[in-house]
Amino acid sequence: MVKKIGFLLLISGFLAAAYSTALDTESVNWMMYAVAAFAAITGVFIIKRHERGTAKSATVLSANRAELSDSLEKIVGNLEDMKGAGDAIATDSLRDEIDARLRDDLRRFADARETLIHLFGLQVYANLMSSFAAGERYINRVWSASADGYDAEARTYLGKAASQFRDAQAQLQAAAA
Repeated sequence: MVKKIGFLLLISGFLAAAYSTALDTESVNWMMYAVAAFAAITGVFIIKRHERGTAKSATVLSANRAELSDSLEKIVGNLEDMKGAGDAIATDSLRDEIDARLRDDLRRFADARETLIHLFGLQVYANLMSSFAAGERYINRVWSASADGYDAEARTYLGKAASQFRDAQAQLQAAAA
């Protein structure tokens, strides 16, 4: 309900501000514009405050903590399986394997990542996300190399991606301990 009030203030403030500038082509009713802008800004603050409170709730933090751990575990496991399969997975089908095995878990982790800040602080978040982002870039490189038929490059960067995600997983486990 609070969030709806915030959105109502934001939308009505923007509309009223736009209306106040369109009333007269020669002059602007600055008082009406200021009141409308104040309503819109108040709406933004209400929305942000509500979202911040929701993000810090014990239920959300607990659920997202499990999502972070579970998704990283699955990413590392799937990368190790793909790396261990070696030539059993053809280079041109490696990108399909990445899409099938990793996409959902990468998205789940990314959706829950803000919880890291609330649980462990900004420094842990920065360090962990640095490893995660590097691993994600390596996966993108594997995908591209697979699409272009560069077997050696795809296999090399598959190992590098697995290493980065293992590092992220170790950092998460160390922070949670």
